[in-house]
Amino acid sequence: MALRVDGDSPQNFSALFDLRGTADTGELRLTSPIGSTLGLARWSPAEAVLDNGSRTYRFDTAGELIRAATGADIPLDALFSWLAGQDKSVPGWRADLSQVDAGRINAWRDSPLPRAELRVIFDTP
Repeated sequence: MALRVDGDSPQNFSALFDLRGTADTGELRLTSPIGSTLGLARWSPAEAVLDNGSRTYRFDTAGELIRAATGADIPLDALFSWLAGQDKSVPGWRADLSQVDAGRINAWRDSPLPRAELRVIFDTP
């Protein structure tokens, strides 16, 4: 998974990931290429928690957690749909699912600013 967020202080992030669950209740574990855990995010309708190994942060929603961790509003419900090969429309986002059968998704957010690009490579079942 790789994320680029443009803006006054551009950010680039890439990590291996393990995504489980649904957009309502799930878990995302991010690891470095050498296998070190970078962070663990868990969410449910009651709360969202981000543990980076040294500190735990609590949020009311998964959306707030994602925004705080990445600086971008990544549509979690759409991400699960895109991974399943379903073209879910999200205002401001466009997704390229042409390579989903090969385990690749690219998505771009053009509005609202800052612009963002999400690239996901995943194992297909």
